Amino acid sequence: MSRATPAADDGGPALELLVHGVGGATPQSMLDDPRTFRVTGDETAAVFRRTEDADAEDHPERYREKPVPEAYCWANLTSGNGARALWLLLLPFMVVNLAHWMRPPARESARAVRLYGVLVRLVALSLTVLLTATACEVALDLAAWQCAGTAGCAEGKSWLGFLSPERHGWWSPPGRRLALAALVPAALTGLLWYLSNRTWSAYESQQPLGAAGDEDEPGAPALSRPGFWYGRRLVARLRAAHTAAGFLTVAAAVTGAAARHDRAAESAALDLLGWLLTAALLVGAAVVVGVVCGRGRSESRLDEQLDRTVITFLPAAALGLLALSMVYASWERPGWASRSTLPGDRTFGIIALAQGVLVVLLAAVALLLRRRAHDSRTALSGLGGPAVALLACALGGVMTGGVAQRVADWLDGSGTPGAAHDVFKGPPPLLTWQASVIPALLALLVPAVAYFALRTWRTARSEEPGLLADYPGEIPDAARSRRIATARAMASLTDRTPVFLGIVGVATLLLGALALAGSWATGEVPGRAADDAPGAVASAADTAQALGSWFTGLGFLLFVTWGRRAYKDASARRTIGILWDVGTFWPRAAHPFAPPCYAERAVPDLAWRMNTWTGRTGGRLVISGHSQGSVLAAAAVWQLPARTRRSVALLTYGSPLERLYGRWFPAYFGRPELTALHRELRCWRNLWRATDPIGGPVLPGTNVDRGPLLDPLAFGRTKRQPLPAPILAHSDYQADPAFAEERTALLDELAPALPHQR
Repeated sequence: MSRATPAADDGGPALELLVHGVGGATPQSMLDDPRTFRVTGDETAAVFRRTEDADAEDHPERYREKPVPEAYCWANLTSGNGARALWLLLLPFMVVNLAHWMRPPARESARAVRLYGVLVRLVALSLTVLLTATACEVALDLAAWQCAGTAGCAEGKSWLGFLSPERHGWWSPPGRRLALAALVPAALTGLLWYLSNRTWSAYESQQPLGAAGDEDEPGAPALSRPGFWYGRRLVARLRAAHTAAGFLTVAAAVTGAAARHDRAAESAALDLLGWLLTAALLVGAAVVVGVVCGRGRSESRLDEQLDRTVITFLPAAALGLLALSMVYASWERPGWASRSTLPGDRTFGIIALAQGVLVVLLAAVALLLRRRAHDSRTALSGLGGPAVALLACALGGVMTGGVAQRVADWLDGSGTPGAAHDVFKGPPPLLTWQASVIPALLALLVPAVAYFALRTWRTARSEEPGLLADYPGEIPDAARSRRIATARAMASLTDRTPVFLGIVGVATLLLGALALAGSWATGEVPGRAADDAPGAVASAADTAQALGSWFTGLGFLLFVTWGRRAYKDASARRTIGILWDVGTFWPRAAHPFAPPCYAERAVPDLAWRMNTWTGRTGGRLVISGHSQGSVLAAAAVWQLPARTRRSVALLTYGSPLERLYGRWFPAYFGRPELTALHRELRCWRNLWRATDPIGGPVLPGTNVDRGPLLDPLAFGRTKRQPLPAPILAHSDYQADPAFAEERTALLDELAPALPHQR
């Protein structure tokens, strides 16, 4: 009789709840049986069993040797239908949302913690303004103002012909052209509002396990709070503020062009109306900033409130101001013609400067928090959040420049913006300057990449001689040793990612400041600004501008191509879904237009299943999570009532809980939090391999970790492995005998529960 038999007799049935990792898995592959059925759930996420285990609770004698397996499949939350491929265009929003959760831990400094969150939300707001400003640049400046106002540019474009001043139509005046073009960025803002509202209804509105009146215990880990995975109130507030910011940005673009003409034309009535609209827009912007900076929700309880005044009034008021600005711009103004460009360069420059200042302030607050709670394992010494926020701004800048430059090239045909016509000047010079520093950034990264590659090679070479010590009695094989040592060395690159990101962040900040200064100082693109410089400097400027334009265009095309392919191809959609598996684990606390948080559906699903099953059967449960599934499993266990948690064991393998989440999100998965989880659980085991680039030890120095496991299981050919064993790295942990051993041991360690009263 196995060791699990006495516990099975005393404590009822045993259940193993399997949770897959990134990339998804089918219930058939997880349960190793083609015949499965859905126990509970829907088409998006569900719990499955083998058909033969349908009545397992009624026949516990059949499962004395092993637990009943169940599989929780959540892959469709991130890579289900084709429309989710469009989330790729929301990548900067997702990245800045990650920065919110990367703050260093400092529980005693509530003001600094709140200031950190406010600064990240302001950076996120700047990205919404940047996106809307880009749409205004394309639709209002490039298309309606410059190209439609020039016969040479509008020639051959039937869709712009009715706007041409040559036809003297009703839409020909510049103000009416701008008012009509404003519908494009306004529609984009409305689309983002709709998508955010739709996903909010499907994800953030899911009811967690905790009751509405439950309060968390003082000093408890953040992930155990009843309202942590219930962000509907905060998302609703931020969605209203960002939607209003989008409408106000469009209104400012329309009003600014008309007001600039009215001030020069000495029209008292229109000039006064322009000033009044400008003042109203400034007041609206101040209200938006106030809403973004305000406290959005309470995590210590299940926050059911909704700020309906803000949610309803703020976007409606901003939309009303946009309508007034369109009417104001459409007023008849004799002699008004579209010349030069709209003040887009100044707008993009202010946005870039604001983002740089916010990131620097964020870094200062992060350093302050780090001094109060220093942890040597924290990525970039606590500066991971500012570095990631800067990366989000850089991604937004690349996408902005790529869209504007590609549209300008398309509108101007074979000509060069600014050269073929007197009117068509192309996109703002700042966007060209930002693109021109990309080659310099890549050149700075080449030595870093070479250094890491050399270090990895040297690490692999140093491990080869002693590798056979892990396989006593095996025949030496140099090629086999080299492959195993290389796999271990490549896996260690994950621990060097913070250094690489730090180099990218510093270089991006400095080169971005250089691009902003060059644009404001010269007012021209780099190639034209260096016309009077020595030949070598002028040639270098032209080369940087050409390469930067090429790289920006390539990046934009890659985004479009990947999105289009993922929309049509399910396998490509699953590949891109891996990115969302990692990036959308956290709630949308900074940007409401980011892809939705799947954990706000998955964590309550798992917590409800564990709590109801143990309460109904009185049995023991092992929740078994691989890779990202281990993070979901740990988060779900944190949400369980203390009584239920004592009947649950946690088995993790290939887990990034400490190696990635503990280093990058120390306030939530740091050493104190994981230690508290270990203390509250009856038993926990973690399996890891040295060849795994994702998983690693969770709590070194405790009985939680078992590893590194041998990978491959056999060095050469054996009786059990007549063919060379594969290097499994991050996959197929169940193939290792240690998996079944630890699962059985966990079931034995669970305290026997009271017999269930049927």
